[in-house]
Amino acid sequence: MRRNNSVAVLIFVVILGIGIALAYARYSVSADLQSVWIGVGALVVAIVVSSAIKVADQWERVVILRLGHFYSLKGPGVFFIIPVIDMIPYWIDTRVITASFKAEKTLTKDTVPVDVDAVLFWKVLDPKKAALDVADYRGAIGWASQTALRDVIGKTMLSDMLEGREKISNELQKIIDVRTEPWGINVISVEIKDVLIPPALEDAMSMQAQAERERQARVILGDSERQVAEKFGEAAKTYARDPTALHLRAMNMLYEGLKQNATIVIVPSTAVETMQLGSIAGVTALTRGLGQELADKEKESELRKEK
Repeated sequence: MRRNNSVAVLIFVVILGIGIALAYARYSVSADLQSVWIGVGALVVAIVVSSAIKVADQWERVVILRLGHFYSLKGPGVFFIIPVIDMIPYWIDTRVITASFKAEKTLTKDTVPVDVDAVLFWKVLDPKKAALDVADYRGAIGWASQTALRDVIGKTMLSDMLEGREKISNELQKIIDVRTEPWGINVISVEIKDVLIPPALEDAMSMQAQAERERQARVILGDSERQVAEKFGEAAKTYARDPTALHLRAMNMLYEGLKQNATIVIVPSTAVETMQLGSIAGVTALTRGLGQELADKEKESELRKEK
């Protein structure tokens, strides 16, 4: 039942106050039963008038039955009814309403039990149909939504459900809207909140995803090695055509090795002949010269730090 509105309460108090004032004035003149009847009559009039005045909010529509038959829709604002003859069975809210529903342990098309939570956004477009054509339209919407969700889950693969939530939501909206349209209700949208799968299946899917990532990593590594080998092949062709370039590259490799504070450098004899460095003594002299140069640089840096 809807609580009494403030306008009806105010009118009740005003009429009752006027009646009591008249009864008191009559009683002060002559103490008789007429003053009592005036007070009782004022009380009855106040009750009848206040019960006849109703106020509906901006988002409400009121269904009025007169002697059991549909009479009219009222609201928003102030309206009047005939007490006892008129009855108000429903105050219909025409705003957008949200309702959550779920399907538990429902099998998908590939026989995987899932729990799905969803939210329904709907509103009443025809209050008359919502009041007269279905006994409890809120409960009916909940059952229709849950049944539609179970039907969609049973026709969908688990992978499609996890990846295509938007598609499932649109399909649910169409199914529920068709079922609720005769009740004067419009389904605005359906949103899938969560899809829960068994923990054992989660572990298996995680292992599968990890294996797939490792496979992709190995493929990428193999492709990188192939590209490096191709580049080395191109470089080898270049060095074969240009001995000077090979000589400079070999010298650079030897210098880089000595620059890392290495005290011993092993150079194959074939490399020595290729670089035309002469005998082992020549290589040793070159090594000492570069080592002395590096030592001098280290001493200069230490003196700068001390200063």
